Amino acid sequence: MSIKQFVENSLGRWRSQRSAHHLTFSHFEAVQSVIDIVALSPDDEAVISLCQSYKIDPTEAVMPFQMTWEGQSDWDENAEVKGSCILVPIPDPTVPNRGKLLRDQGYAETIAAVGDYHITEDETFVLLTTYDRAAAEEKIWFANPNLRFRVSLIKTSGGSGVVTASFASEIRSLSGK
Repeated sequence: MSIKQFVENSLGRWRSQRSAHHLTFSHFEAVQSVIDIVALSPDDEAVISLCQSYKIDPTEAVMPFQMTWEGQSDWDENAEVKGSCILVPIPDPTVPNRGKLLRDQGYAETIAAVGDYHITEDETFVLLTTYDRAAAEEKIWFANPNLRFRVSLIKTSGGSGVVTASFASEIRSLSGK
């Protein structure tokens, strides 16, 4: 599977059920959310700006997309579980199914981030991102076209300790609601 195929397979509205173990706080959290993934034009101003911020030629971008999410957590009923980010895959021209993923907002820290991705032989998308104070490892794979799974680990900045581990099952909403 190429990065283009992975993004194409991910487009749409997804209903997500995520369980997270926050090891630092000895706390378990359940989150239900709706995730919308939409394709962006490579000519989109936000895509061009993000590429330029990393000194990358915007014409190298393949299937840029925007992801928005909104949900509810059982940990803090008053906390808003919502956000949005622009993601821009930049394939490595010399190594198939590897590249960089530019994000205007990271997963482990809410700062712009660039991660290294690869797609395994069993078609699992793997993303490794190093932040200022943490590191994230995410894996996403499809059980079928309308069911995907996501595992995430947030580690200490040195990568030696796991702070948070989560698992999500995501079902594509076929009705558009």
